[in-house]
Amino acid sequence: MVKSNTVSQGVQSEVFSKVVWPFAIAETLLWATYFYSFPAFLPTWEQELGFSKTELTGAFTLSLTVSAILSPVVGRLIDKGYGRLVFSGAAALAAVMLILLSNATDIWHFYAIWFGIGIAMSGSLYDACFAIVTYSLGKDASRAITLITLVAGFAGALSFPTAHFLTELFGWRTAIFLFAFTVATICLPLIEFGSRYSQRQSDLYAPKASKSIFDALGAMWAPAFWLIGLTFFLLSLNHGIIISHMLSIFHERGLGLGLAILVASLIGPMQVVGRAALIIFEKRVTIFIILLTSLTAMFVGSCALYFVGVSTWMILIFVVAQGSGFGVITIIRPTVIAELLGRSDFGVVAGLLAMGFVIGTAIAPIFGSLLWQYGGYDLVIGVTIFIPLMALLTFVRAWRYYS
Repeated sequence: MVKSNTVSQGVQSEVFSKVVWPFAIAETLLWATYFYSFPAFLPTWEQELGFSKTELTGAFTLSLTVSAILSPVVGRLIDKGYGRLVFSGAAALAAVMLILLSNATDIWHFYAIWFGIGIAMSGSLYDACFAIVTYSLGKDASRAITLITLVAGFAGALSFPTAHFLTELFGWRTAIFLFAFTVATICLPLIEFGSRYSQRQSDLYAPKASKSIFDALGAMWAPAFWLIGLTFFLLSLNHGIIISHMLSIFHERGLGLGLAILVASLIGPMQVVGRAALIIFEKRVTIFIILLTSLTAMFVGSCALYFVGVSTWMILIFVVAQGSGFGVITIIRPTVIAELLGRSDFGVVAGLLAMGFVIGTAIAPIFGSLLWQYGGYDLVIGVTIFIPLMALLTFVRAWRYYS
């Protein structure tokens, strides 16, 4: 979908100051306030409201499912030039939903509110942001996405301790309200500023989207489409299970609350470390080797998670391997999609593949809860060890079709 022309050096510098950095800060805060906030507040909600883990994670699953279903629609709107409206509108909706969440008392409130947050997620998190950047910046999009994810990788590190600190100081309801205030007063102006300039850039550098939706969906006929989609689904399932149940796993393994929160907070910075390493090595190795290395790291991370209560070294290995492995997966998804399936109608194609990625994240919390009910966290971790191995098989097969 990206034109071959590259933005000139002078314009590129201006683009990065007026698009990339506002988007980077906004994405960091958006992920922190309404994605990572769920696992950050989950133990508190379970304790103070009396809802079961399965009931609560079901609301988050609903949210992510809604986001997944809407991803192709969002991608098509961005391809058609409505990126600014989608991005700003979704963030505004998120602020409203978080205010409502701060007043929730019944379980049905959680399901209704997280349904709304799911709509907001589809238009404001990575997939929508990356599609807007790719649509407007052309070949410069790859570096822009790298920088955005480098900054936004600190979202988890920001969310977990902030949620804990504000909850201890004011209670979880005020903490959620302050998260909503952050979205409304910081994220929205940044998104609006960056989107205005991005839209002007897209008028100059972006090709027209296919007139027919059937033409835009042509990539679905390629076997590589389904295989790479399954690969991303499996990897998001692995990470989603770990992130949503991480604090509970640490508690069962005997880690104190303070240490557990510290370890959880380090996942984000380790994603940044993985992405920084990618910048260093991406010109020396192929995308195939990069993704293969990331898959291996996530496998090692899950293995180490099983033994986090045994040795401090296992905690360190888990944090580094899981964080850096998934951090690289997140950043190279657009590149893999473009390389295997081309750049035509990138928004809708990436949106379709995002469905599998987000659905994996969506079902992960409740899937993990069901595994826990059946066999405890030993079974949960065992499944997360097996998943990267399956992803390895599907990715290698997809690459064989490409090559």
